[in-house]
Amino acid sequence: MRDGPNITTIAALIGDQARAQALTLLMAGRALTATELADAAGVTRQTISTHLAKLVDAGLLAVQAQGRHRYFSIADADVAALLETLMGMAFGAGTLPPHLKLGPSAPALRKARVCYDHLAGELGVVLHDRLAARGAFGFGADGMVLTTAGASLIGQLGIDTAALARSRRPVCRTCLDWSERRHHLAGALGSALLDRFEQLGWTRRVAGSRVMAFDTQGEAALRGWLDQVSPPPARPCPPSPSS
Repeated sequence: MRDGPNITTIAALIGDQARAQALTLLMAGRALTATELADAAGVTRQTISTHLAKLVDAGLLAVQAQGRHRYFSIADADVAALLETLMGMAFGAGTLPPHLKLGPSAPALRKARVCYDHLAGELGVVLHDRLAARGAFGFGADGMVLTTAGASLIGQLGIDTAALARSRRPVCRTCLDWSERRHHLAGALGSALLDRFEQLGWTRRVAGSRVMAFDTQGEAALRGWLDQVSPPPARPCPPSPSS
């Protein structure tokens, strides 16, 4: 007797090395052509086209035609969250490819990277934790929500939180970070914050990588803003009046 959906089809699709490589590359949030994905996966264009067709049919990838080219991207935030979770399990089990563990980009990936459309890594977790500590998030009937206090804090950066609330996707949700093994901030808010950090010049995307490069000034600016939204230090209780 079989209970619930059969996960073997999805698991088999993700489990192929070439398809997994393409999915990982697309986690940078950019739409890429079959040729670009074939080069990254080390297979022919004909081979990658077959793989991509299967991923599209399964709902893991979306495809959009533009002129003579077809661009592939991660289908939605749920697929991205699934892939990030699998990366976390692979990292914990010690099964990541050696080049990811030992390569020069590994420290930068763990420091700050893009996870589909939001900030992940050490700085992504710091962002989530500092905002949560100030009461920016609450929980309602539909799950995690942005509080009035949170909207005020986010508004300091010039982000229109009312517009986020009109989005079809959740305003805020968590995503388990594969390198930190803690949550970072996803959802429409996570996406808007990363866009704003780029607009402010605090960070930039590294071509061909998921790395988000914060220079010294950019990281200082981010941490400075987060320090402003952190809870004030606890004040000592006043001494009891003498009897």
